[in-house]
Amino acid sequence: MPDATAWQLAASGQNGRVTDIVTVRGDLDFVARTEHLFSSVREEFICAVRNLDTFTQPRRVRQASEAWLREPGGRQVRKLCGPAALADERDREHLRDIAARGARVRVAATALPHEAIIIDRRYAILAGPDTPGGREYTLTSGATLVGAVYALVEAVWESALDLEDFLDAERPRLDAVSRRVLRALGSGATDTAAAKELGMSLRTYRRRVAELLDTLDAGSRFQAGVRAGELGLSG
Repeated sequence: MPDATAWQLAASGQNGRVTDIVTVRGDLDFVARTEHLFSSVREEFICAVRNLDTFTQPRRVRQASEAWLREPGGRQVRKLCGPAALADERDREHLRDIAARGARVRVAATALPHEAIIIDRRYAILAGPDTPGGREYTLTSGATLVGAVYALVEAVWESALDLEDFLDAERPRLDAVSRRVLRALGSGATDTAAAKELGMSLRTYRRRVAELLDTLDAGSRFQAGVRAGELGLSG
């Protein structure tokens, strides 16, 4: 592993350009030795990840990208994720937040084969698998390698869905009656009262409730309400 001096030489080189491929291990080394790169972004920052723990764990990366979004006429930020990135509701909200503030966020149909950051098409940072000793990160500015990484990411990007389109595609389709049953569940009314209000028999109402639980992949009526809220179906 190169020491700090070797890293700075490799990362600076002639005219401030990276002149070699350098590898470091662990988040602390990653942040400490790439700080100058994140502050040098001019036009575009692309981050491709399977989930949000790879490059957003080092807070410097997240803080930098969020700062760019706040700047008038700031850099273009693109985030490409695998579907695992949407498993946690907090991660969904983070992605919605940066998308609302100007980032372009897309979700691929399957897990990404590689995780990478591309800066201005000048630098590429590749993340190795997570291990007990920490991730291994490789930085390069070789035009051929950076171009290859960019082309791979761009190919997946083109076939991926925008965040809201992806969320909409996985949202269950509820007919008008199912939505009325869902609202009845949320009201706390008894089955008898809800069935009467909806103009159906108690048996039919309970059958519709069971179908709704199955559609929402919920194990209880309470879980159905929670799941409906997560998917924006409770209104």
